[in-house]
Amino acid sequence: MADVVILGGHGKVALRLAPLLVRLGDRVTGVVRNPDHQADVAAVGATPVVADVESLDVAGLAKLLEGHDAVVWSAGAGGGDRDRTYAVDRDAAIRSMEAAETAGATRYVMVSYLGAGADHGVDPDDPFFAYADAKSAADAALRDSSLLHTILGPGHLTLDEPTGMIDVVRGSVDGETSVTRGDVAAVAAAVVHDDATIGRTIDFHNGTTPILAALHE
Repeated sequence: MADVVILGGHGKVALRLAPLLVRLGDRVTGVVRNPDHQADVAAVGATPVVADVESLDVAGLAKLLEGHDAVVWSAGAGGGDRDRTYAVDRDAAIRSMEAAETAGATRYVMVSYLGAGADHGVDPDDPFFAYADAKSAADAALRDSSLLHTILGPGHLTLDEPTGMIDVVRGSVDGETSVTRGDVAAVAAAVVHDDATIGRTIDFHNGTTPILAALHE
């Protein structure tokens, strides 16, 4: 059993992740910016906490993370505004890592995307560039931190029913791949408690292998 805090607690992955963690016996906190979202977080078994991770400094985030064993970053600006994308997906994410180190929340799971990295290849004129660039910086900062981290790189997210089946990607991918948000949540729930995934970047999409088996191939 662990105390797990989900940053971005009202996201479509987060709301699927929280009940999975609760079923594993974890105490789950879902951090939301909008007070109107508290009821949705509570309905899936998590304790809602209202806080704006975009505006909190490291000290404020550390106070938020105190008493937790693990952090799951599932927050995001949602695209659109370039400056806000950098503010949330890069800057706030990196501050949350520093805060986790300060607070002693040593297990950290980052929800990134398949293809993230310095070699993401997105054209600077593409609206997606800011997100790709921000995630590249955040993922790099996490790898350089002292945190016991796992970075998840799911393919294109869908709202289809979860399958419980994925394929882990090693190397480049031809064409667009997809994965249900429910399966991303299941992968995140699995790795939080799996020390064998510490230090790994796990790129994946829906496939033919049961999740737990795929994580250990």
